Amino acid sequence: MRDSKSARGAIVFETGVEFAVWSHHAAQIDLCLFEHDGNKELARLPMTRDGNHIHRLFVDGVRQGARYGYRADGIYAPDNGLWFDPSKLLIDPYAKEIDRPFRYDPRLGIYGEDSQYLMPKAIVTTDTRAAAAKPLFKPGGFIYEVAVRPFTILHPDVPEAQRGTVAALAHPAVIAHMKRIGVDAVELMPITAWIDERHLPPLGLTNGWGYNPVAFMALDPRIVPGGVTELRETVAVLHAEGIAVILDLVFNHTGESDRYGTTLSLRGLDNLHYYRHVQNNPGELVNDTGTGNTIACDHPEVRRLVIDSLRHFVLNAGVDGFRFDLAPVLGRTATGFQRDDGTLAAILTDDVLADRIMIAEPWDIGPGGYQLGNFPSPFLEWNDRVRDDLRCYWRGDQWKTGSLATALAGSSDIFSRNDGKETRSVNFLAAHDGFTLIDLVSYAGKHNEANGEHNRDGHNENHSWNNGVEGETLFPTIRKRRINDVMALISTLFATRGSIMLTAGDEGGRSQRGNNNAYCQDNEITWLDWKTLNEDLIAHTAFVAGLRRRFTVFSEKGFLSGNGDVEWISLSGEPMTIAEWETPSLSTLGMLLATGDRSLRGRKTRLAVLFNRSESRQLFTLPSENELGWRQLTSEGEKKAGTSVTIEPRSVAFFAEK
Repeated sequence: MRDSKSARGAIVFETGVEFAVWSHHAAQIDLCLFEHDGNKELARLPMTRDGNHIHRLFVDGVRQGARYGYRADGIYAPDNGLWFDPSKLLIDPYAKEIDRPFRYDPRLGIYGEDSQYLMPKAIVTTDTRAAAAKPLFKPGGFIYEVAVRPFTILHPDVPEAQRGTVAALAHPAVIAHMKRIGVDAVELMPITAWIDERHLPPLGLTNGWGYNPVAFMALDPRIVPGGVTELRETVAVLHAEGIAVILDLVFNHTGESDRYGTTLSLRGLDNLHYYRHVQNNPGELVNDTGTGNTIACDHPEVRRLVIDSLRHFVLNAGVDGFRFDLAPVLGRTATGFQRDDGTLAAILTDDVLADRIMIAEPWDIGPGGYQLGNFPSPFLEWNDRVRDDLRCYWRGDQWKTGSLATALAGSSDIFSRNDGKETRSVNFLAAHDGFTLIDLVSYAGKHNEANGEHNRDGHNENHSWNNGVEGETLFPTIRKRRINDVMALISTLFATRGSIMLTAGDEGGRSQRGNNNAYCQDNEITWLDWKTLNEDLIAHTAFVAGLRRRFTVFSEKGFLSGNGDVEWISLSGEPMTIAEWETPSLSTLGMLLATGDRSLRGRKTRLAVLFNRSESRQLFTLPSENELGWRQLTSEGEKKAGTSVTIEPRSVAFFAEK
C-alpha cells in the first residue's frame, strides 16, 4: 500500500514511482520522462494538484535510474513575481542525483526558449542508509576546510581518474597527510550541484568553489561522479580513521540569480514563495546575499526543503554536521533575525539533526546581517573578530594585546551573550574567502586581476603585510621571515580556546598569487601543488596540533576567566599590570594554563605559551611551583629550559612545567 501524502521528490515503490513537487501558483505542472541518456523525451504527463499544493503523479513501470524533469505553466509576469514558462525544463528540488553538471547558457534565462537540451535531468534514486553513529567531532577540535577538486587534482599518489573527486579523500596518502597534521574533521566546501555565474563564461572562467547552487540535495557530477554512494563510502573510510565530515551548504541563494538570471528550478516552480521579495514590490528580489536573490527560509515549504536536505545527508551519507554559508538568512523573517524560532529552531529540534555539529557563518549583507554571537546554542560560529585581531596583532598594530588575550580565552565578550557559559567560537586566520596564510604575509594588497573585474572584487582590507616586498621574491631573508610569521600565526591559532579551522594547504604555504577572491579560478591559482608544500610548515602544524591534543585545556569549552585556569604574565613572570595591558606597542605576552597532560594519564600540570611579536629576542621569567622548573616543547622534542627562557623574534614558544 502506497503512503506518500507528505513525501516530496521521486518515491520508488514496487510497481513504479510517485513524483511529487510543491507549487502554490502554477496552473499546471507536467512530468517529463527521458531516455537513459537524458536527451530524448519519452513522455510528458500532467500532474494533479492536491489540497496542499503538491502536484503528484504515480507512473507504473518506472524504475530506479529513470531520468526526469518538470515543466510548470501559469502566468508569466516577472514584474508581479510570476515566472512560469513551460519551455523551461526544471530540476526537482528534491532530486538526489543528476545526470550531468549545470552549464550556463543565456537561453536558460530567455522566455520561450526550450531548455530541454541545456538542462541536466534528475535521476530516480532509492535511499541506502549509512551506518548510524554519533558525530565524531567535538567542539574544540581541528577543522580542515577542503575544496575537493583543488585539494586532490594534482595529488601525485591519487589515481588520475580519481583526482578532483570526493573519493580521492579516502585515498591512503590523503588520509595520512590529514592524520599527520591532526585533523579532527574535514569541512567540504559545496559539493552539491551548482552553475557558473553568468559573467564568467565570457571571461573564460568557471566557478571552482560551488557557492552558487541549483539543487540542494543533488551532488555535482564533476566532483562526486558516484553520487550519494561515493559520498557515503568516503565518509565511512574517513570515520574509520577517526575523521569527521562536515558539509558546507548554501541555503541563502541559488544560481538562478536576479531577474536577469536563469530559470532552472525554484524560480520556474514558484518564484513568489521560494524567494524573498521587496515588500509591496513582488517583481524585485531581495538581495541579502550579494548574488541577486535570497531564499525565503521562513516559508514552511522552504523550511521543509532545508530540513529534508540535511536529513538526507545524515541518513544516507552519515555526515557529522554542517556549515551554513551566510547563515543569517536561515533565521531572517519579515521582522528581522529570529534566533529561537523558525528554521533555526526546526534544525535543532529535528530528531535526526539534533545531535549533529552545526556551524554558522554569522553574517550577510542584509538588514541586521552581522549576527556573530547571536545564533542559538549549540551552533558554533565562524569568528571573524578573532581572525582580524590575530592578524592585526602579528602585523604589529597597536592596542592589540587585550584583543589577543580575549581571543585566546574563548571570546567571552561575544559568546557570553544570552547567558552563554561556553565558547562557541570557530577560530580561524584564513578561509577560502580571502588571502591564504602565506599570501597574508606576502601581499599588502589584493591582486585579483585574473578575475576579469579590474581588481575591484574581493575585500580591500585584509590586515596583511608583505615583509618588505610585494609578492613572490627570491630574497632568502624575506622568504624566511614569511615562513616564521606563518608559524607564529598557526601557533597562535592552535593556542586559542574554541574550535579551530585551517584551510587545506595553508599548513604548507599554499599561495594564490595574492588573489583574495579566487572562486572563479579553477586552475593552477587554486589547485594545491603537493610537490611545492613547505615541509617545515607542515611539521610545525603537526607539532602544535599534537600539543592541542595532548593538553586537555584546549578541548574544554568554558571561557578562560583567571580563576585558577589562566594567568597572564609579563616578561618578569609577574601578572600583567594595568599599565602593561594599556601599553599600545607591547610586543610580548605570556599565558600560563592549568591543564591535564594526556601523555601523563591526565596528570595536572601547567602549560606556558609565550608570544613575542617583536624583531628581537626577549627574555621571559617563568614562575615555577617546584624546583624542577620548565621544559620547552619543540617539534624536535622536549628540552630543559629552567625558569629563564629566551623567545626568538616573531615567534610563539611552548613550555610545560616539570
